Amino acid sequence: MDAPSRRSDTRSRIVDVAARLLQEGGPAAVTTRGVAEAAGVQAPAIYRLFGDKDGLLDAVAEHVIATQVSSKAAVVQAASVGGVDPLDDLRSGWEAQIAFGVANPGLFRLLSDPERVVNSPAAQAGRRVLESRVHRVAAAGRLRVSERRAVDVIQAAGIGTILTLLSTPVEQRDPGLADTVFEAVLAQVLTDAPQPEQLGPMAIAVAFRAIAPGFDVLSDGEQRLLAEWLDRIVGAPRSGRR
Repeated sequence: MDAPSRRSDTRSRIVDVAARLLQEGGPAAVTTRGVAEAAGVQAPAIYRLFGDKDGLLDAVAEHVIATQVSSKAAVVQAASVGGVDPLDDLRSGWEAQIAFGVANPGLFRLLSDPERVVNSPAAQAGRRVLESRVHRVAAAGRLRVSERRAVDVIQAAGIGTILTLLSTPVEQRDPGLADTVFEAVLAQVLTDAPQPEQLGPMAIAVAFRAIAPGFDVLSDGEQRLLAEWLDRIVGAPRSGRR
């Protein structure tokens, strides 16, 4: 094995060990000495590869998020190809995220640190998975708000729900809290009308905005103009354009 390969293998082993220690004992368990001993390396190797403990935790966060995102993306793709109802897919994603956060408090707190994940490629990829799920709901004519607003609301509600559960003693946790919050979110972002002829103007506009990029008969300029009009109607910020 050449030097670059050995370096990559050592780095992966250290990250895997640190992720396990983090899951078992939280950030306090991830010490340079402890990780080095468990990974079978000398402590200086960690400093050479990651700089310091924060650099190692950043690498762990990226690794865990990337693994989770890969799994989620596969599920979303399968749901889309398999014709799974968009709302069922959205609910499954919500339940999986809540379950992961509650089962992995140390990892969740690490992954939800804004300073740590704001520039994380894996975190951005994770948001895109949620955006894909919401996009399917919009294309089905079920959103009453912009896709950007729906994604923000769902993400904020999910983080808040996990933090609430983690801050409550296990024996006192409300087992129905996550479902109640999700239903409250749906009440805010969904239209009540499942049939096209019953849709309101906003739901129609949101659905049209979701499928408009597929109209290849329009020029690039026409597509941009149509997107601008629809974004203005649904109240989506410019940064939320597809």
